Amino acid sequence: MIKTGGLGDVVGALPPVLPQEGITVRTLIPGYTSVMNALSTAQPVHEFANFHGASARLLAVQASGMDFFVLDAPHLYARPGGPYAGPDGKDWPDNGVRFAALSQCAAAIGRGVASDFQPHVVHAHDWQAGLAPAYLHYAGEPRPRTVMTAHNLAFQGQFPRELLDRIGLPPSAFSVDGVEYYGSIGYLKAGLALADRITTVSPTYAAEIQTPETGMGLEGLLRHRAGALTAILNGIDDTVWNPAADPWLASTFDAKHPANRVPNKQALQGRFGLDVEPQTCLFGVVSRLTHQKGMDLLLDALPAIEGAGAQLVLLGSGDRSLENGFVAAARRAPGRIGALIGYDEPLAHLIQGGADALLVPSRFEPCGLTQLCALRYGAIPVVSRVGGLADTVVDASDAALARGAGTGVQFTPVTRAMLELAVGRALAMWRDRALWRRLQAHAMATDVGWRRPAKRYAAMFRELVAQ
Repeated sequence: MIKTGGLGDVVGALPPVLPQEGITVRTLIPGYTSVMNALSTAQPVHEFANFHGASARLLAVQASGMDFFVLDAPHLYARPGGPYAGPDGKDWPDNGVRFAALSQCAAAIGRGVASDFQPHVVHAHDWQAGLAPAYLHYAGEPRPRTVMTAHNLAFQGQFPRELLDRIGLPPSAFSVDGVEYYGSIGYLKAGLALADRITTVSPTYAAEIQTPETGMGLEGLLRHRAGALTAILNGIDDTVWNPAADPWLASTFDAKHPANRVPNKQALQGRFGLDVEPQTCLFGVVSRLTHQKGMDLLLDALPAIEGAGAQLVLLGSGDRSLENGFVAAARRAPGRIGALIGYDEPLAHLIQGGADALLVPSRFEPCGLTQLCALRYGAIPVVSRVGGLADTVVDASDAALARGAGTGVQFTPVTRAMLELAVGRALAMWRDRALWRRLQAHAMATDVGWRRPAKRYAAMFRELVAQ
């Protein structure tokens, strides 16, 4: 129906796994136009008579094997463009109201407006749902427990303090212990301050966000609440990301049949107009083209990658200057470098299944999912040693290889020079075909699914309810 970035992947993949742990889940989403168009049947369960300017309905829906609540509020969500911005790329000016409404609806569900569903825990994700713990906290009545998951502190949702009354929060909420954040209303800050438990998406990121370098201004609050902070590493949907049954690959394969990857590499080289050379190491990139993702460092490193005799394909979009830079590089080096600006889900799968290695040079990365897909597909990840990248990729040092544990290449600090050295290390290992096959076997044996994280979430929910 709708998905944006890693947050969409997580919220779409975790709920179907939790019932295996005995947890009943219903996921609340806004009634965007694409969502409403995808609904075949929907059961109204509650009506909000005057909900931020017009009436709205809460619908119960089953789709894609999941149970959803949909907030049907056309005056807030039935718009062209994306979830946060119009067709012109500019944020909707009433985003503060739109996502306060979503949180307010979540709080209402928590208080039992859906008569057949009374949750024990309300689990909010990122700033878009950050006010849900605040609405429940300030309601002054019995409430379910609350969990706030921060997927990326760089996106915080800050809006003018004048909005406080309009979105239905009391004056007392505007305090340093409440929703106030540097003179504004901080939606993510509110959730971090008021939820019963905070989670984030990797152990290293949980430590990093308590420092000024990565805390984005919230490090003091997070240190103060360290006792309520839990790190649970993300997973991926390993039924969707399954090289043995992936319909978007030219050739399916598994760890026992790595040679079946070869047709994917040929198809990928052909798709990007590269020279079809099986003996050449092909690096892949699937990323937002931003400073956070280190894409400026990669752009500067392209001459070194090309000079080392490697090829590179890139799929992504983001900063216009980076988009233009990669397109220009592809024109300058046809047959060696390919770039497609935008996003193409089937092509993303083919890159994972056909590239020899995947580059992820992020300056910070809460968890990252692309490297998890790379491990699953045997595309050796070359990553910066930050956040979830450090927690999910085992550097192929001599010691790691001796114990059969290496799955990729890590580098630090995050600079162009160190990225180029990491690429050089990967190429040296690529030339040792037996070593590379061992790396692929280690990578593909890594458990990157949601079963272990789901057990940890379920245990946390039960602990909260017991308290």
